[in-house]
Amino acid sequence: MKLSILFVSGASAFVARAPVSTIQQQQTSPTLLQAVSKKDSYDITLLPGDGIGPEITAATKKALAALCTRFDFSLSLKEALIGGAAIDAANDPFPQESLDQCLASDSVLLACIGGYKWDSNPRELRPETGLLKMRKEMGLFANLRPAKVLPQLIEASTLKKEVVEGVDVMVVRELTGDVYFGTPKGIDTVDGQRVGYNNMIYSESEIDRIARVAGDVASKRGGKLCSVDKANVLDVSQLWRDVVTDVITKDFSDVELSHMYVDNAAMQLIRWPKQFDTIVCGNIFGDILSDEASMLVGSLGMLPSASIGESGPGVFEPCHGSAPDIAGEDKANPLAMILSAAMMLQYDLDRPEEAKILEQAVEAALDAGFRTPDIKQEGDGCKLVGCTEMGDAVAKLIAEIDLPAKVEV
Repeated sequence: MKLSILFVSGASAFVARAPVSTIQQQQTSPTLLQAVSKKDSYDITLLPGDGIGPEITAATKKALAALCTRFDFSLSLKEALIGGAAIDAANDPFPQESLDQCLASDSVLLACIGGYKWDSNPRELRPETGLLKMRKEMGLFANLRPAKVLPQLIEASTLKKEVVEGVDVMVVRELTGDVYFGTPKGIDTVDGQRVGYNNMIYSESEIDRIARVAGDVASKRGGKLCSVDKANVLDVSQLWRDVVTDVITKDFSDVELSHMYVDNAAMQLIRWPKQFDTIVCGNIFGDILSDEASMLVGSLGMLPSASIGESGPGVFEPCHGSAPDIAGEDKANPLAMILSAAMMLQYDLDRPEEAKILEQAVEAALDAGFRTPDIKQEGDGCKLVGCTEMGDAVAKLIAEIDLPAKVEV
């Protein structure tokens, strides 16, 4: 059976995903992640969201337009509502119309959601509730966050150069289970006082499938996988450790598996991050550790992510938030969303060559000395630019970068 094998480079180790037409034939593969077969035209749902979302979306659209022109394919980009914008327009953080459009698309590109305006809303009318609904309804159980320190930005990290130089970590986070989705949950009154509670819960099958994704990713990177838990005090973590160990030892014998308690992992990520290659963890631990890992590179504004499921479109989004304090001021960094678009091209659209050009254009923009405020260092000799100019620079460079020479066999 022919698989669409996706590009593997640097921080990006991408799972081989079977085209829709062959997925049912794949009975023994350790992972069942689908992608659209390569074609000339794709339907993409754009979710600009809130805050700086519309600005970085506009910059990303310019880069994608330049890419389509160069490689002679088309992306039909159609926007939909999510987050605070959806609450204001439809009194729903993720309306059914948006969900239906996402499910009918080849892929989904999300900017960011949230803002102070909606923080005091009831839980069901908060932007984050829409994000959780999207993940659950679309079956997006695996979140991949690469954290690779680029040489152009090594001085932007708050850690010493010798600590972060060469860091290349992939965090694989389970996305639809754990304490964020577990029931029962709520706030009740017991003996005259309010009591809040959530349920940290995982089934064996939920752990099994994320372990297989992590094993596949690790096998395409450095061959090392660290599973993070709190098995010394949590029963759910003991089950996590048992299932991960069983899956990796039986089906990924080429992967070196280790286990680490979450508190130690948080410390080790700062003390010596180069010891890590691929990390797999549950939803809440992954939420925290992936943000910590992202700051090794100096700015959340540089980091993409991919959320994928067993079938259907994935959702690709920058790791940063909506930054409402700078919204509309042309100060946002669009590079994380542009790099998220590169992940979309690799994972969902079977266009690894185009994805690589997009990544190279981002690095070329940094090499040329363009810096948005979040990555500008005093005395670095670089040019301070806004979101629009950075997007324009990447789009221009896409047309100029040399294609890699094809190897004749």
